[in-house]
Amino acid sequence: MKILSKIYVGVIFLFLYAPLVVLVVFSFNESKSRNTWTGFSLKWYEKLLSDTEILHALVNTLIIAAVSAIIATIIGTMAAIGITKMKKWPKKVVMNVNKLPMVNPEIVTGVSLMLLFVFAYNSIGILRPGLVTLILSHTTFCLPYVVLSVLPKLRQMNPHLYEAAQDLGCHPFKAFVKVVLPDIMPGIITGMTMAFTLSLDDFVISYFTSGTTQTLPIAIYSMTRRIVSPEINALSTILFVVVLLLLLVINFRQINELKDKKS
Repeated sequence: MKILSKIYVGVIFLFLYAPLVVLVVFSFNESKSRNTWTGFSLKWYEKLLSDTEILHALVNTLIIAAVSAIIATIIGTMAAIGITKMKKWPKKVVMNVNKLPMVNPEIVTGVSLMLLFVFAYNSIGILRPGLVTLILSHTTFCLPYVVLSVLPKLRQMNPHLYEAAQDLGCHPFKAFVKVVLPDIMPGIITGMTMAFTLSLDDFVISYFTSGTTQTLPIAIYSMTRRIVSPEINALSTILFVVVLLLLLVINFRQINELKDKKS
């Protein structure tokens, strides 16, 4: 049975990671061929870095991911603190509402946000589809992940520490910064990292709310509709490595937290 379970796990990993391995390997292929290896080369990465359209899309993506992650982290942290103070039934209702963007199909979220922004622009002349609507959209679907990352840290914290700090003469805001914030900071960082990662590779919602603004996933989609260039392999490899590094950072932080608790 152990051998069968190992084979089963091996097959699953093969199906999951074989396409990624092929993608990474052929991003260094000298020719455009997707079937044969002709030699190691970095020319597709060089062409990618000289492509102004891709670089512009990359800058847009990083700006949107960073800004939406920061906004979602601030709002999500405040929301998580508020949720912990609620009574049982209101808390359940708010938690279910918080989970709706996570379980709702992305295409439904994308279309509904697009209709909202179009209505707002046509009726009162604000929220024209573009960079601002992308930031608002990404903040919307990243927010629940931040809330769910911060809540466990708030539950683990001693609730009397904040009150004790105030009893000793500390201002409520200063007590929050000095007592509460350091305790929940790992959850905040994890939530922010997840928000940044989710925003970085979102396509469906971005496609409906972007207007004329291009993000990296949309640029990749546009490239695949034309001649499929090995530049896409190079670009996808870079995205994969960035996301992998972010996930490793999260995992190492969690491992270090567990070690600190045990010690």
